[in-house]
Amino acid sequence: MKNTFGNSVTITLAGESHGEAIVVILDGLRPGVKVSEEAIAAKLALRRPSGTVSTPRREADDFRIVSGVFEGRTTGTPLTIIIPNTAKQSTDYETTRYLPRPGHADLTALIKYGGFQDYRGGGHFSGRVTVGLVAAGAIAEAALCEYGVKIGTHIAAIGPVCDRKFDDLGTDLAGLAGKSFPVLDEDREEAMRRVIEEARLDRDSVGGILETAVIGLGGGYGEPWFDTVESVLSHILFAIPAVKGVEFGDGFAMAAMRGSEANDAFVKQKGCTVTATNHNGGVNGGITSGMPILFRCAIKPTPSIGKEQQTVDMKMGKEAVLSVGGRHDPCIVHRAASVVNACTALALLDLMTMREGNAPKEIG
Repeated sequence: MKNTFGNSVTITLAGESHGEAIVVILDGLRPGVKVSEEAIAAKLALRRPSGTVSTPRREADDFRIVSGVFEGRTTGTPLTIIIPNTAKQSTDYETTRYLPRPGHADLTALIKYGGFQDYRGGGHFSGRVTVGLVAAGAIAEAALCEYGVKIGTHIAAIGPVCDRKFDDLGTDLAGLAGKSFPVLDEDREEAMRRVIEEARLDRDSVGGILETAVIGLGGGYGEPWFDTVESVLSHILFAIPAVKGVEFGDGFAMAAMRGSEANDAFVKQKGCTVTATNHNGGVNGGITSGMPILFRCAIKPTPSIGKEQQTVDMKMGKEAVLSVGGRHDPCIVHRAASVVNACTALALLDLMTMREGNAPKEIG
């Protein structure tokens, strides 16, 4: 599948959960961006499952960059990364081939592709495919870092357990870097893990909320109406299979405010015009104001659960009962944080490219 964003940076994803590999092609990058395979591997490790709060499926994610990089820098031509699938257990899905799993794309894929789709592990709709987004996003983050842009996501909530809110963003984002279970208040981590473990033992799953902050991005990025910052970000964030809601700033809470509460008053600070508050999440009129971008993503519970659920046998044409076996996450919120960071980087890089072009910063 291809995402064209605002037609500056394009990303193409290919592959299925139990296919040979996941392939990602990133085009529109400016030449000369430093590419560190170690940095890509570190980002992929954050997405990788671990412990009882994740699926037992373990993929090495030994990727190969096969085009678009030469002597450690982007060439400006399409960049292709291949990530083999090595831990497949396709027989887990034989018994459910004709039983659409509630909450999954099994039925919609059947309708769209007429039964020719790869049904194993969700096929092209599987969260496994997000590994390509993370690999591409690592390169986008490296490009943004050269401009001083930093991105960080924390687990705002899992079930009823909430993390503290962002405070000192520079310190908070630095503290989140490299965390596989990214919380701001480490005392909350244990409580969140208990909620996940309780769901797992009950053969169920749990969802949550991720909150993302972006600092260092100046004002003026984004286009009115159709390529706003919110629409470009939401476009790719909703590509993450489990995301069912995105809100910017105070989001839906603003519906209960008066204008005098929701408006961000302008003040002078160190010679610059800034806002005293940030209810709008750093965006007005679809354009960045220079304040931190803040948004939240609602992550639904993993649809694959061991509890019995009602479905329809598409081969026999009658109702049936399904219990999903195989290897599944009782919660994917913590793993999804790395995917949200990657998607954010890709979208912001596109917005920057739309405004500033993709000419190399340096030659030689």
